[in-house]
Amino acid sequence: MTPTPYHLLGRTGLRVSRLALGTMTFGTENGWGCDRATARSMFDTYLASGGNFIDTADIYTQGTAEAWLGELMAETGTRDRVVLATKYSFNHQNPQGNPNAAGNGRKNLMRSIEASLTRLKTDHVDLYYLHAWDGITPAEEVLRSMDDLVRAGKIRHWALSDVPAWYAARITTLAQGHGLEGPCAVQLEYSLVQRGIEYEFPAMCQELGLGLVAWSPLGGGLLSGKYLPNVEAHAQQAGRIKTTAAVATPALNKLTPRNWEIVAALESVAKALGQPMARVAINWLSGRPALSSVILGATRLEQLEDGLRALDFELPPELRDRLDQVGALPALFPYNFLGAVQPRLHGGASVSVRPPHFDQPPAARSGGWR
Repeated sequence: MTPTPYHLLGRTGLRVSRLALGTMTFGTENGWGCDRATARSMFDTYLASGGNFIDTADIYTQGTAEAWLGELMAETGTRDRVVLATKYSFNHQNPQGNPNAAGNGRKNLMRSIEASLTRLKTDHVDLYYLHAWDGITPAEEVLRSMDDLVRAGKIRHWALSDVPAWYAARITTLAQGHGLEGPCAVQLEYSLVQRGIEYEFPAMCQELGLGLVAWSPLGGGLLSGKYLPNVEAHAQQAGRIKTTAAVATPALNKLTPRNWEIVAALESVAKALGQPMARVAINWLSGRPALSSVILGATRLEQLEDGLRALDFELPPELRDRLDQVGALPALFPYNFLGAVQPRLHGGASVSVRPPHFDQPPAARSGGWR
């Protein structure tokens, strides 16, 4: 039961584990979550397993998640061991009608980082996310502000969460062109039932050297094994699934015919492997292109322990292909068109980006240190 070995996050020297601990469940202010004793047990178990990447945000449980996490790191003396990530953009604690108490702008960013550092009981965070794109703040302002925070020592690295691919590409390119500290990763919803990012983001991450961090790997709980197609009526009356389905935004509704087909396929694959459905879903996701780390969220210790075992087995190629196909995205323009015309763009010859073994570490061929 271990998320190790570690790897670098994007083009940084920051070593992170493949499975991260999410803390959105630390506290019960949202109507669901866990108490402090459970949060402590999950924190201890995660670190004992070898994990080091912990994800939080200023709005999680109205600040309780950050406050508890700061207390837990202080109590256990583990701040230096933890790769601590938090986020800004939203704020539900300020009076209504104050537009500068939220959004991506410099004023809210500077206010937010100071408040987070206080709750987290630390003088810096290792990774600071823009939590969600506000659609209006200039990319240049975000870039310069984040670069200033790195130079001031209040953050070590920064990243983007829930943004369009073009925005991530623009701000990364601006950073490279002007010699500023650019984002090192993007964090996005990604699971067997939410694969919309596959049109653009994996290729963008590979091209620009960004890490890809996945949240909600179990589709809001739909892939946990608790909900099955033949008990759909029960699923619609349970916990977060019902709450999410009731939200007017169609994108948040996981109870769709397509998703029940995916759940059925996952159940079949899990039975073939003799593994719980949740572990198989996380294992499949961890093997997707460009994926750096998967965030595990839990309200009970047993759930976290189960998730931490998700990488303890291999998903056979034929079963992985089965899961790939059941939730595959439809071929849309321009991707289907570009795929079809590739032979004509190379004069009928076979052309690859690099020769075979180009990216293989030298040590694998020469017995060197790497």
